[in-house]
Amino acid sequence: MIPFNKPFIIGNELRYIEEAVKSGKISGDGLFTKKCQQFFEEKYKFPKVLLTTSCTDALEMAAILCDIKPGDEVIVPSYTFVSSANAFALRGAKIVFVDSYKDNPNIDPEEIKKHITSNTKVIVPVHYAGVACDMEAIMNIAKDHNLFVVEDAAQAIDSYYTFSDGTKKALGSIGHFAAFSFHETKNIIAGEGGMLVINDNKYFERAEIIREKGTNRSAFFRGEVNKYGWVDLGSSFLPSEIISAFLFAQLENLDTIQAKRIDIWNRYLQGLKALADNNFIQLPIIPEFATNNAHMFYIVCRNYDERTSLINFLKESDIHPVFHYLSLNKSEFFLKDNLEIDIPNSDHFTDCLLRLPFYYELSEEQQQKIIQRINTFYQNK
Repeated sequence: MIPFNKPFIIGNELRYIEEAVKSGKISGDGLFTKKCQQFFEEKYKFPKVLLTTSCTDALEMAAILCDIKPGDEVIVPSYTFVSSANAFALRGAKIVFVDSYKDNPNIDPEEIKKHITSNTKVIVPVHYAGVACDMEAIMNIAKDHNLFVVEDAAQAIDSYYTFSDGTKKALGSIGHFAAFSFHETKNIIAGEGGMLVINDNKYFERAEIIREKGTNRSAFFRGEVNKYGWVDLGSSFLPSEIISAFLFAQLENLDTIQAKRIDIWNRYLQGLKALADNNFIQLPIIPEFATNNAHMFYIVCRNYDERTSLINFLKESDIHPVFHYLSLNKSEFFLKDNLEIDIPNSDHFTDCLLRLPFYYELSEEQQQKIIQRINTFYQNK
């Protein structure tokens, strides 16, 4: 069987976990948590990084930092994972869903403009497949309307955006805040795990407090206060040293992992290009301002029935692709209190996008089998 995803060990993951246990501290903010945070701050020039137990937690922290209150409106792409919206809905926000581009799933800045009101407070661009949204356009919109931007960079580690003046910045370093994921389906994994990036120093202290259950315990451990207590909203967002130890071993091998994933991505591209040239499928679009971190490889089928048939065809050969997000504007939770709205591009990707198996240990032989079976499926179409 060729699964959709497979977690992997590449280096010192187990050794570092043992080190963490023997150190006598496996709760959070130990040696490996600090090593991971330092790695990201140095490599990607993130002003401040805080590891979290998940990307969802990082988004929930961002919602608190943005002081979201009932009645505030938050603009989110409809084609995304539920966490992108749920983190803000938990604070009482009204979620305003907008559409993707026609040719790729990222949020369309022109659609954002149409939905801004006097109640809008935050824009949440989601870098789908690790490919940058048009951050220059989005940041300009946010500046014009005095809005927060929270980058949902769950899939976007080691990916960049180039501004019109040639400046190149890592995704996650552009908005006010950013959230990353180290779930086992991501490029760099820790089973679960996430990270909040804070790009404005006036939020550094409060972010630490929110992460530590609303207490100033981090400042206490640094000797900055002589006791700690409950000073703000917060929750238990801090990951254990077990997660951080596994993650740090992966970060040590980031370049190796990325090189392998780029090879896998390029083999899919070459093997399926003829089908795209003949308009059987659509392949991923990488805009000129974006880089490709090879987070996933997807194809877009021509319709829902064709995608269903292709999934069944591949499963007969023990190949397990998956379809992806269901448009949140069609979700049961949203429709409970809202009228159904038409978001056509998002709905199209919901019905037609198919993610192919993609993981570090996917062999060239396995990949060629996947490519061959997809080509065979379309021979009679």
